[in-house]
Amino acid sequence: MQGPGRNLESRRVIHRAIACVLAALLWPGSPVHAQAAADAGAPIEVRAVVVANFENGADTGEYQDWVEREHLDERVPVRGAPDVVRRNRDGLYGLVLRHGVTDLTAFVLDRRFDLRHAYWLFTGISGVDPRAASVSSAAWARWVVDGDEAREIDDRTIPRGWPYGLWPIGAARPNQLPHDPNHFGSVTDVAQLAQAYPLNRRLADWAFAMSRTVPLADTSALAAARARFVGFPNAQRPPFVLMGETLGALRYWHGAAPTRWAEDWVRLWTGGRGRFVMTNMESQTYQKAMRVLAAQGFVDAGRIMVLRTASNPSEPPPGVDQLASIGDEAPGQVEAFDSNQRVGAPVLHELLAHWDRYRDHVPGG
Repeated sequence: MQGPGRNLESRRVIHRAIACVLAALLWPGSPVHAQAAADAGAPIEVRAVVVANFENGADTGEYQDWVEREHLDERVPVRGAPDVVRRNRDGLYGLVLRHGVTDLTAFVLDRRFDLRHAYWLFTGISGVDPRAASVSSAAWARWVVDGDEAREIDDRTIPRGWPYGLWPIGAARPNQLPHDPNHFGSVTDVAQLAQAYPLNRRLADWAFAMSRTVPLADTSALAAARARFVGFPNAQRPPFVLMGETLGALRYWHGAAPTRWAEDWVRLWTGGRGRFVMTNMESQTYQKAMRVLAAQGFVDAGRIMVLRTASNPSEPPPGVDQLASIGDEAPGQVEAFDSNQRVGAPVLHELLAHWDRYRDHVPGG
């Protein structure tokens, strides 16, 4: 037979057990928490989102290391974006854009989530300018530059003195900004440049400072490939973290001449303040969409970060034909996946661990 004191203690034990169960069930990413928030009409405040571009099958691609190492174990069904969103117990959301920009838009417009204070890390593998860095290196961007919208003529027919047959719509020649005041791409101030999406420079500096000493994966095969880039000191360095711009273009280009164009294009559209480092096929599309969503108040453009890692050089080493090296990503692809998560993770961990500090105050400001 139990006395009053033991009954009271038993009730306390039961209450503590219930509290523990509820705490486990109602962590910010749990299904119960999500349903409770939805039932109450209050959206879930998302703190951080990491975005990958592709996943080949179930276990190879840009998303895999993030899913496995960050324990993004819970699948989050989103109408219009099936099987692309995951989250973990710490409140980190993962998004793989299997269907492109529609996945991104579907997630942002889902009324269950409040993304106004969320930090975004857009990741991915890229080609790297061998003048800037080596394969497996990682670059934090200050601008994402759109390489799609341009005028083009056959390089075999270009006027004397032109470096190539690509130039801005609205301009008269390469390396000249648009001049027609009625043209969509005309500018009166470098801050309004039409084909360069500026990121939060202070946030990028902060992320770089936090991750610059992260050790990156290297292999004997990568070292042997680096040695062939005679005259390119940065391409011969072991993988490292740096700051540098991302150029997005749907054309899969490769070679020394296109790399010169990319360097010039980034320099032109950033008013001489940016440096071309990484090239890929999707970053310009996603940043354009994010700017539209930010203008409508769904996301904060000042909380967007872009981290690209090098899977292959944008041109072959001296003496190697460009057709013999185009599309050769295999030697550095796995290491680029690895570098992406290694470099980005400390930044996201800091934001999540000190959300009370970073919810209302963007770091680096």
